[in-house]
Amino acid sequence: MSTKIQRHEFLKSLGFKGASLLAVYCGAASLSSCQNESVGPASAIDFTLDLSNAAYSALNTVGKYVIYNQVVVARVSSTSFAAVTQICSHEGQAKVIYNGSNFYCTAHGATFSTTGVATSAVTNKAISSYKTALSGTTLRVYA
Repeated sequence: MSTKIQRHEFLKSLGFKGASLLAVYCGAASLSSCQNESVGPASAIDFTLDLSNAAYSALNTVGKYVIYNQVVVARVSSTSFAAVTQICSHEGQAKVIYNGSNFYCTAHGATFSTTGVATSAVTNKAISSYKTALSGTTLRVYA
């Protein structure tokens, strides 16, 4: 039979009292493992992809994506693209992909909208998103 214990009682059982108990509560509130600032590649983002090049031709199909310089670029509709950092805001791993409807971290299961907004309980911190502009077969991705 398992018995649940409240956090306050657990900390008291460890010997935390008075000011030290308050310090634990206040200190824990300032921890930020999932509260990082918006996460993105270290370098400035401004590049072009030639969609007639076989390496980027997946972007000619709605729901497909490519990764270039730690940026995930996805074809989200017949007329639009979305681009976000590949670096997940949860633990900073380069594991973000596009799953056909939103961006998804394969390491933790965090999901993000096509604008980089966090949409799951894994993290509430957004990832960096970038602008896109298509001219002929050239797609520009920039900040």
